[in-house]
Amino acid sequence: MSASTRNRRRTATALLAAGALALTLGACSSSDGSGSSSAAASSSSAATFGSTAPAAMADAPFGAACAAVPEDGAGSFSGMAKDPVATAASNNPLLSTLVAAVKQAGLVDTLNSAQNITVFAPTNDAFAKVPKADLDALLADKAKLTKVLTYHVTPERLAPNSLAGTHRTLEGSNLTVTGSQPDFTVNGNSKVLCGNVQTANATVYIVDTVLMPAS
Repeated sequence: MSASTRNRRRTATALLAAGALALTLGACSSSDGSGSSSAAASSSSAATFGSTAPAAMADAPFGAACAAVPEDGAGSFSGMAKDPVATAASNNPLLSTLVAAVKQAGLVDTLNSAQNITVFAPTNDAFAKVPKADLDALLADKAKLTKVLTYHVTPERLAPNSLAGTHRTLEGSNLTVTGSQPDFTVNGNSKVLCGNVQTANATVYIVDTVLMPAS
């Protein structure tokens, strides 16, 4: 074999090796780029989810007793949001005693027609804490019953981030809320069991103790 032939074969072999190396490097680069894009997309997706989740949670009802609210129907959170507050409460099984008291006081239309109010709604168990003789006397005295029930209502719609503080009630005196979400207490002894429940005209905080205004 001549020297020139051997040189041509060496050159061809070198070119083939260089081409193979270039193809290998190109494949690795493409694979790395694809992985980076995938990671970036995942990171972007996680960032988007993280930015929207807290806002959704802030708008949702909170508290252990929220689990007792029906999942669907007129008494559910979505169902209550469609009705004014007295009507919404009448569909919630936790609040049947309160609804009976509101009807006894003749306040159904007053509460349903009010705009942007907050209602601290005692559960049935909250009313059960009141001695029977005292509760019967309260239900029989329309003026006193009205005073007690309107003490549970403020003339502004209070979001959880503005709930703590002193608030004037429709009855005319103040109530005080302490704590922070999800642990709020009203007047030092009434715990919020399920808060930030929306109705068509009110925000409701379901509480475990009936609030009594100063005599």
